[in-house]
Amino acid sequence: MSTLEHPAVAKVAAALREAGMDQAADGIRILDADVKTAAAAAAALGVDVGAIANSLVFSTDSGPLLALTSGAHRADTALLAYLAGVREVGRADAKYVREHTGQPIGGVAPTGHPAPLKTLVDRHLARHAVVWAAAGHPKSLFPTTFTDLVTLTGGTAADVAREEDDRAS
Repeated sequence: MSTLEHPAVAKVAAALREAGMDQAADGIRILDADVKTAAAAAAALGVDVGAIANSLVFSTDSGPLLALTSGAHRADTALLAYLAGVREVGRADAKYVREHTGQPIGGVAPTGHPAPLKTLVDRHLARHAVVWAAAGHPKSLFPTTFTDLVTLTGGTAADVAREEDDRAS
C-alpha cells in the first residue's frame, strides 16, 4: 500500500473533495520521509516555515481543541484557552490525538476526523498565498489557503501566539 492509499490520507482526500476542494485533494504530496515538524516539512517542500500549518491537538475541559498554527511560531496555551473559552489547555498525548482525529501525531490533518473539532486557525497563515497542511500521515501534505482552512474546519481565525513569540516578525 502506498502512503496515498493509506486510510487516513484517503479519508482526508475524500473530506477535501466533499468540501469542494478538489484542487487541494489533487495536490496531496507524499514525501520520501516523515516530516513531523514544520521545519522538516518546509525544507522538504522548499517553502518558508511560516507557510506550514502545524496541526496541534490539545485537551481541554470541554474536549479536544485543534490549533492550526503557523510553523513560524509557537502557540501560547494560555491565549488558546482564552480564545477557546476554556479554563485550561494541555498538550494531548498520542493516544488522545489518534482517538479524536483518527490520525497520528505528525500527520494530523485539519479534516477527516471522526467528528468535527473546535478549531482555531492562526491568522499568521494568511501572510502566505499557499499554506501546506498535513494530510493524515507524517509523509503527506496538501496545499491550501488560510481562507480555505477556516472554511474547511469551520474554525475561528485568531492570533494564537504572543507577538514576542512570533519568530517571523
